[in-house]
Amino acid sequence: MKAKASSAKYVLAVDLGTSGAKVALIGVDGRVAAWENEPVALHVLPGGGAEQAPEDWWRALVAATRRLLAGHAGPTSAVAAVCCSTQGEGTVPVDREGRALMACILWMDMRGAAHLRRQFGGVATMQGMSLPRIRRWIRLTGGMPSPTGKDPAAHMLLVRDAFPEVYERTFKFLNVLDYLNLRLTGRFVATFDSILTSWVTDNRDADDVRYDAGLVKDCGIAADKLPEIVKCTEVLGALTPAAAEALGLAPGTQVVAGAIDNTAAAVGAGAVADYAAHLYVGTSSWVCAHVPFKRTDIFRSLASVPCAVPGRWLLTALQATAGGNLTFLRDNILYHKDELLAAEKQPDVFKIFDQMAARVPPGSNGVLYTPWIWGERAPVDDRTLRAGLYNLSLEHTRADIVRAFLEGVALNTRWLMGPVQKFLRRPIETLNLVGGGASSAVWCQIFADVLGVTVHQVKDPIQGNARGAAWIAAAGLGEIGFADVPELVELERVFEPQAVNRAVYDERYQTFLEIHKRMRPLYRRLNRDAPVKTGEARGAT
Repeated sequence: MKAKASSAKYVLAVDLGTSGAKVALIGVDGRVAAWENEPVALHVLPGGGAEQAPEDWWRALVAATRRLLAGHAGPTSAVAAVCCSTQGEGTVPVDREGRALMACILWMDMRGAAHLRRQFGGVATMQGMSLPRIRRWIRLTGGMPSPTGKDPAAHMLLVRDAFPEVYERTFKFLNVLDYLNLRLTGRFVATFDSILTSWVTDNRDADDVRYDAGLVKDCGIAADKLPEIVKCTEVLGALTPAAAEALGLAPGTQVVAGAIDNTAAAVGAGAVADYAAHLYVGTSSWVCAHVPFKRTDIFRSLASVPCAVPGRWLLTALQATAGGNLTFLRDNILYHKDELLAAEKQPDVFKIFDQMAARVPPGSNGVLYTPWIWGERAPVDDRTLRAGLYNLSLEHTRADIVRAFLEGVALNTRWLMGPVQKFLRRPIETLNLVGGGASSAVWCQIFADVLGVTVHQVKDPIQGNARGAAWIAAAGLGEIGFADVPELVELERVFEPQAVNRAVYDERYQTFLEIHKRMRPLYRRLNRDAPVKTGEARGAT
């Protein structure tokens, strides 16, 4: 099914990431007519906590949408639907009126790890959880709760045990996507992919994800606190009058359920055919590919899981922090929040990083960076890992460090690619690259050289998630089929690996692996016993 000729229709596509909300008017053919963004504050707490205020998400969405519509000449009646892509693995407890009872516990938050071990421990365990439970999770869901505590299975237990008064008042636990859909439509629902990391669903039928009574009973959370499950393409209904007025959209504008970020990016990157892979580089990073089978590699934290494309699962290999390393370099080192950043207008630092990195030869003059600034998820699931700069000398410059940051993320991605290709049982020869990091031509070439693959830089790569949300909406409205998506994707540029750089990056990669091997026990000793304080959650009521 081709995109219909009446494609003056637009989707208001929302991309809510950790750094903020982006909104775009996107035609069903994927063309971006206009976009805006609004930052959202991140609150990092002692003991491994990371939170955002749900009301901040909504304010950012409203502000960005209002600016977008004010600057766009077309009538709001041309907006046929709203569809969201959001960060995943966050948890918001809400009451019966849909009010958030505390701040959202984000995908970075590790405070629930101990609660997870207490709930799911046993005599025979792996990573603190009983082997019989792990076998059942793998068989039914395809995965298992992260021992780091960075997903809703642990978050909900943290609320239950550390904030019992919030737990008692909770009507439903919602992921980030689910909360936005609640604000838009008044419905308490989860999608096939947003419910995944609660680890309570039977995912063996890609078109019929449903709760498993045994998993729900075992999870430690009352069954009635879990939301209804819907497909990503389901039309949830019209905007509520309050939401339509706040956003400035016409009453009756439809809302399609949408997807979390990796699901939407896979569609927005155009990688919807079986085994077609994409690399997303944003705050975090991942390699994904749609596959016609459900499979799990528990030792490398890889699994194919429910997604938006009918009859398919999505292999998802997640790197905990990618572009977030550059944000750390900008905000915590070069432009400290309490000093220069507050005192003067900040330049476009990421463009400056590109210019600096371009002047440094491959290998960063010997400097090597490991990008584990907030632990790691795959190919090792280890919350104790930390970032590090290696081999610095008085001869090195800031530019060497910047390029080492870019190369470090790429080297970590290469580490991930081996298990991914084994999972797919075939080599990956091309990658469609999306996300904010894909805007950097220097970084695209580094990825091509380090990975040894052809990199396709998708046009407007920062809009990859939003474009995916728009195409999910278009499919839900019957405007296109998912098989049409690859033909609708436009490429900005193609980057071929340069053979002259291969030896340098092969050597750097071996050193990277050796650093992990040697430093892993030291990081565990340094960070394993760090106190986890659950204290009062920011924003609790």
